Amino acid sequence: MDLTIKTRPLTAQGFARFGQVLAAEGHPDKIINAGLCGRWHDVASLDFGADTHGRCGISVFLAEPRDLPYDCALLERHPEGSQAFIPMHANPFLVIVAPDEHGIPGVPQAFLTNGAQGVNLARGIWHGVLTPLAAPGLFAVIDRIGPTPNLQEYALPGPFRVVAG
Repeated sequence: MDLTIKTRPLTAQGFARFGQVLAAEGHPDKIINAGLCGRWHDVASLDFGADTHGRCGISVFLAEPRDLPYDCALLERHPEGSQAFIPMHANPFLVIVAPDEHGIPGVPQAFLTNGAQGVNLARGIWHGVLTPLAAPGLFAVIDRIGPTPNLQEYALPGPFRVVAG
């Protein structure tokens, strides 16, 4: 695959077909805790399908930082559940996603978070591996935990390059 894609800022509108952006942007839905805390209510749809054997779990990931330009050779997806990545730091990270085209990834897109955003990838969305751009690459991850497989990987015929937009 001879392809170079540019990152673009992560926005709720631009990312909508792939999932939700997790951020405290705009006005909060509610003010709680005696007026000292804003709550952005129900910002992501956790989806674990109809599998009654799975459950929602929270894990902690520590990923090695990468640099731009970044060569991506592998995409993956989780057919049994959504997957949310919430950074436990204030550093931007790279989010690579691609639509499904007849069971394989279509043309990828790359988003760059602003350091105060997370993402919730919709169930079945092709995406790159966790790609922090600075240390520590520490994330809370909310996804499906269960006895049946929930990972499909796709090795690309050749890597594509992600460059700063």
